[in-house]
Amino acid sequence: MKIALFITCFNDAVYPETGKAVVTVLERLGHEVVFPEAQTCCGQMHLNTGYRSEALALARYFVDVFSPYELVVAPSASCVGTVVDSYANLAEEEEDAWLAAAARDLAPRVHELSELLVDELGVTDVGACFPHRVAYHPTCHSLRVLHLGDQPLQLLRAVQGLELVAFEGAASCCGFGGTFSLKNADTSVAMLADKMAAVRASGAEVLCALDNSCLAHIGGGASRLGSGLRTIHLAEILAATDEGERR
Repeated sequence: MKIALFITCFNDAVYPETGKAVVTVLERLGHEVVFPEAQTCCGQMHLNTGYRSEALALARYFVDVFSPYELVVAPSASCVGTVVDSYANLAEEEEDAWLAAAARDLAPRVHELSELLVDELGVTDVGACFPHRVAYHPTCHSLRVLHLGDQPLQLLRAVQGLELVAFEGAASCCGFGGTFSLKNADTSVAMLADKMAAVRASGAEVLCALDNSCLAHIGGGASRLGSGLRTIHLAEILAATDEGERR
């Protein structure tokens, strides 16, 4: 099956290994991954900060680039959430009927990685090996926008050698929230402190999530505390094998 990869700005600029991991996993499963080189930002930052005309232009461009593909995957619940939950509403509010219809047509074909693997491809065991104690942080967009359930947990439980540990208040926000962490720094840091305390109490060596933005926030807190906790995207765990790709 041919699957188009939407890498997202944050991963492209800061965490390229996550995109490579997505390709590794899907190719291991026998799929062809293509990378539309014309892709750019989905417009989430613009939309969330009130730049609606700029977000509309980026939404229109995204639809133009990815509409030819039957399946699109992205290693970011927040960016996928923008595409599937916000584009059509934004277009209607701006009275762009063509974009609203095109966005609604494209939305069912755009998937976060764990959703694609479990719900669309019917796979939970991707042949991964990662012998560590791992906690999973469900990001706000994965829970509250995409309404993902236990798809990531199903995938983690099937990873050879991985011990999945729970922690108290896992579903609470880490405090990142995009520009929220900049505009409301004190509140953000307090939320992060609660999250860090709960994760440390679990005894996890590694924390994983579906969004590198949240992982960057949590990883920064772990570094400042000197806790030794590592943060890693789910895709990179799923790409790891017992043949030397483990971290």
